Amino acid sequence: MLSTILAINWNPEIRGFTTVVIAVISLCGSIYLINATNLGSRLGFLVSLAGLAGWMGLMGLIWMIYGIGLQGPAPTWKALQVVNDGDLVAAGITNTNDLPASVDDPRVEGWIRLPDEDPGRGQAVASADEIMQKELEIFAAGEYEATAVYDKGGERYPKFEIELSDDHSADFDFLAFLHKPHYALVEVQPVLPVLTEPGRAPTKALPDESQPATFVLMERDRGARRQPALFMLLGGGLVFGILCWMLHRRDRTWDENRNGKALEPAAAGA
Repeated sequence: MLSTILAINWNPEIRGFTTVVIAVISLCGSIYLINATNLGSRLGFLVSLAGLAGWMGLMGLIWMIYGIGLQGPAPTWKALQVVNDGDLVAAGITNTNDLPASVDDPRVEGWIRLPDEDPGRGQAVASADEIMQKELEIFAAGEYEATAVYDKGGERYPKFEIELSDDHSADFDFLAFLHKPHYALVEVQPVLPVLTEPGRAPTKALPDESQPATFVLMERDRGARRQPALFMLLGGGLVFGILCWMLHRRDRTWDENRNGKALEPAAAGA
């Protein structure tokens, strides 16, 4: 027997399964044992299960509010189109190839240029690198440089504007859970060959302006980060409500039986 037990390969999968089983037996089982000795096996089981369902519902609520715990797919950028010749008009993306040249320029057909220090710019460039290098294999690392990132859309709605006075107003966006489509346009330029000399650091790569720019059009996939927590909240709350109703019905039946209300009245003259 001992040799058979020692022959089991203690993989992380077995360790994780065993940990969950031991936790359920020790935590849930100990609570049920206490309730069963005080309330009886059936009533103790209902009370213990109701407490577990209520705790699962509360945990799902906290996870959903803060976006922690069990999470669904994270938001990512999804590729829609890659323009190799730099002609956005022919690709049907815009009606002009003259996008904002700086972050201070006004919008061009809804597109704005993101500053270099904007965190959204880095996320868009990283996603474009993944698309061009691994998915489409257009460029290899070090063969190009991101020169500009343009952003469009993503506004929340519905929003309600409340007029406080003639010169002041307030936007009520507490119910703005929906979003308009959010797009990012990453412009990359091939770089000139870098000359290296022994004993010296390589020079900085410069964009090759003689070649056309490449544009990567992406749409924001907002994912479903809080979806598992929402399902846990709804499932736990539903089970908790049903068990509470069962306990309430049991208490009413027990009270009627104790007070004799469930007994049929005796016939006249009996």
